[in-house]
Amino acid sequence: MGPLMQGGPQRSLVLWFPDWPVTALARAGDPAGGGAPADDTARAEDAAPVAVVAANHIVACSAAARAEGVRRGQRRRDAQARCASLALVPADEGRDQRAFAPVVAAVEQRAPGVQLVRPGLCALRARGPARYYGGEAEAAAVVLSDLRALGLDDVRVGIADGPFTAEQAAMAATTAHDPVFVVPAGGAAGFLAPLPVGVLDVASFGAPPVRGPKTDLVGLLARLGVQTLGEFAAMPEERVRERFSERGVRLRDLAGGRDSQPVQPRTPPPELHREVAFEPPVEIADQVAFGMRIAADEFIAGLGAVDLVCTELRVELVGDRGERSERVWLHPASFDAAAVVDRVRWQLGEEAEGLRSGVALVRISPAAVDAASHHRPAIFGSAPEERVHHALSRVQAMLGHRSVVTPAIGGGRWLSERQVLVPWGDRAVLAKERARPWPGSLPDPLPPTVFAEPPTVEVTTLGGFAVDVDERGMLTVAPGVLVEGDRRRAIESWAGPWPVIERGWDAARARRAYRFQVVDADGVALLLVCEGGVWTLEGAYD
Repeated sequence: MGPLMQGGPQRSLVLWFPDWPVTALARAGDPAGGGAPADDTARAEDAAPVAVVAANHIVACSAAARAEGVRRGQRRRDAQARCASLALVPADEGRDQRAFAPVVAAVEQRAPGVQLVRPGLCALRARGPARYYGGEAEAAAVVLSDLRALGLDDVRVGIADGPFTAEQAAMAATTAHDPVFVVPAGGAAGFLAPLPVGVLDVASFGAPPVRGPKTDLVGLLARLGVQTLGEFAAMPEERVRERFSERGVRLRDLAGGRDSQPVQPRTPPPELHREVAFEPPVEIADQVAFGMRIAADEFIAGLGAVDLVCTELRVELVGDRGERSERVWLHPASFDAAAVVDRVRWQLGEEAEGLRSGVALVRISPAAVDAASHHRPAIFGSAPEERVHHALSRVQAMLGHRSVVTPAIGGGRWLSERQVLVPWGDRAVLAKERARPWPGSLPDPLPPTVFAEPPTVEVTTLGGFAVDVDERGMLTVAPGVLVEGDRRRAIESWAGPWPVIERGWDAARARRAYRFQVVDADGVALLLVCEGGVWTLEGAYD
């Protein structure tokens, strides 16, 4: 926690953006971060009931969802029971923060010294803006006007003695039609008195977190008959300290309007991103890459000025018709300017169908950074792996992103699906795919030889009759001979069949096949697949 105020609580202004995760989801399609016009944003949020879910509970919901009875804190099941058409979206803190960053920047243009509490909630000292704009309500009106220009209509403002009281004023005493509530100086205790003590559990400007076992202070107060903040503030300080220690005393002071914690302004982060707007839009990838050279140099130089290097690069492309392509590129070491330009060109090549019009805007920003000291060359020359990386990167720069690949093991039921080729420089994030349950997949040990395009073979009896699998998944006759091209092999032993049934609910993509293991007269073990009467060779245990 920061330093305590001397001489009473500090006048504070808190901005609250109700259900910010839903707003961030609606604004995610605007790559410039400036937001859509107000009516467009409202239509995006209210067109269909939407809720954001975390840990199987609703953390935010749209106005349309609230109209159907959905509320924050509900279980997913209960929310769906109230609104059958509810669209559920997983919570994404990164998405919320990215959407809120330009909002904070816009507030800082009018009133510097903003404390970012969490996406959707920020605070600032009220004295400076009030003196400059002619009053606290006038300062709030100016900030709200700028936010409405960004397409944010539902913003609530609370102004009071201390950020805790201002937060409660914004959340408990405002509406969409009357978004500003000012608690007069010295009136914090009277405003807070009727509020329930439960707000102490959810307030962002509260007591410091508990070290060790957590005490259910609010629950205990309720059992003692203390239901409101006014009743809690009236309790003797010595008794509160005896039962709840210093944290309880701090909460009692908050309940009485004695908020000694000042607003703690953030230090604005350096502007590390760069963007280039093309007017008119450009359709040739080489022209876009050429236009990005200066921006890429400035991007790397800006990181170097703060002793950082970029290890993960986010590239955002915006088409003339509003199409958008965003991707995070990885690097085994760190990006230089040439590598940044290459990623922009490669993304344009891979998103040729997604971007159906000319490129109007390109933005590059660091998705992950590292200290520059960790990436300086060795004193006695580069290590062998660095020389290999340099050579392969040059080949990749000349021939394209997928010209140099490395093999990795992925997930899937079929052996050919598990062979994944990862472009050089990208990390193979496949552990989650491998860990998924794959019913019907082959257990270990797996055959060392896997055919990317399984050759067709014939399986017959010793008398030459074809072998097939009936509707019950049983062999029609025992296999005796395997014919692969001009080569005939006698089958000494066999095992199976093991069914692999996929997508039975989709007639167009449904698949039903059967695996067999056979051993020929030479002792070679083979893995066969029978699908629709056709036999193929999937792998060999050689």
